[in-house]
Amino acid sequence: MEKNQIFQTVIEDMSDKGEGIGRVDGYTLFIKDTVIGDRIEGKVVKAGKRYGFGRLVRVLEPSPCRVTPRCPAAAPCGGCQLQAMSYESQLRFKENKVRNHLTRIGGFDEADCPVAPVLGMEGDPFRYRNKGQFPFGRAKDGRIIYGFYAGRTHSIIEAEDCLLGAPVSRRILETVREFMEEFGIDPYDETAHQGLVRHVLIRTGYETGEIMVCLVVNGTGLPHSRQLVRRLTAIEGMTSISLNLNRKKTNVILGEEMVWLAGERYITDRIGPLTYRISPQSFFQVNPLQTRKLYETALEFAGLTGSETVWDLYCGTGTISLFLAQKAGKVYGVEIVPAAIGNARENARINGIGNAEFFVGKSEEILPQWYQAHPNEKADVIVVDPPRKGCDERLLETMADMAPKRIVYVSCDSATLARDLNILCGRGYRMEKVQPVDMFPQTVGVEVVVLLARK
Repeated sequence: MEKNQIFQTVIEDMSDKGEGIGRVDGYTLFIKDTVIGDRIEGKVVKAGKRYGFGRLVRVLEPSPCRVTPRCPAAAPCGGCQLQAMSYESQLRFKENKVRNHLTRIGGFDEADCPVAPVLGMEGDPFRYRNKGQFPFGRAKDGRIIYGFYAGRTHSIIEAEDCLLGAPVSRRILETVREFMEEFGIDPYDETAHQGLVRHVLIRTGYETGEIMVCLVVNGTGLPHSRQLVRRLTAIEGMTSISLNLNRKKTNVILGEEMVWLAGERYITDRIGPLTYRISPQSFFQVNPLQTRKLYETALEFAGLTGSETVWDLYCGTGTISLFLAQKAGKVYGVEIVPAAIGNARENARINGIGNAEFFVGKSEEILPQWYQAHPNEKADVIVVDPPRKGCDERLLETMADMAPKRIVYVSCDSATLARDLNILCGRGYRMEKVQPVDMFPQTVGVEVVVLLARK
């Protein structure tokens, strides 16, 4: 195959990234915006020796799994890789993705991978996100725009309304844009490192209706901020308005400094019986309805009876820790972000939970240090919920050395999960249950909870 060559193929499979996989005379092509079962015409955009990448020209015969995307920006935005696929098909894709990672990366036999069907959303699988980060910039005609970065680029795809987010986001973003236009405030240009407004971060409380708005600025303040505050506070539920100062030439969204403009320094939300305080910089799961299923699954897998000592590693704002503390004897939480630990301690206080203690630091440092200082104090259960890169190998070794009866591994990346499970199962554990949870409908992301039992 050569670049710009036109081809026809049937999509036989899909990659982890949601690209359709087709073959032409044995040559493999990855084609974005296609669905398993589609017969399509495409154009080669990149050709290697063993495989290439194609662009969808037209669908010649649609798959039974294909649906019309609701969002007009779905294809150029790239955030919803699976929006052209029926929800039932999305769930099957994610179950197969988890199973394939366990067998291909983890090296497990399929018979030893007890992957349950994915716990999907009930009702309409849209409008579930409680957080959005929207970059601001200028269109070619000079207009101030906001939206999302196109895949693998920093080109802003203009999108007035994200169908995964809260409906109020559109009004907030329009208010900010109108304010910027009226007072001549420039959006950030990352190439020139000039302009002021970089992003607008919006968080909403699904149960409480509370709203947080944080403007990320390339400066030390925001001119005429009182005017913006007055307009934003007119929106029902507005609870917290702030600035995040990020003057670095970086693609990291949030800086370290905060300036509070109005209201509280947090919003609150509820998951099950528990109330949580959430700050702009703290981690909190983006899908509250599915988060409850995720945490209840983790609690069930932990098998607590009321007397156990539990470690919750990468605990964030203590969301899982406090679920576990309801049925544990003692819970220790570890998180590297100081603001998140501050939230965790406050969350424990406002929920009347006294058997949870939190440490600031790297899990791969705190747990080995604690175990070295307290070799006779064993953990009954360890719960780990790491970032996408998975766990540090030293941490996995310490977990195995502590020999808890059960390890509950919560993962947002089933590839690194499979790698880490291979290590733990080589150190005396067996995989008993694997429960995927669809936290991110319309995307390729899937959360997984795994129960490991000591052999």
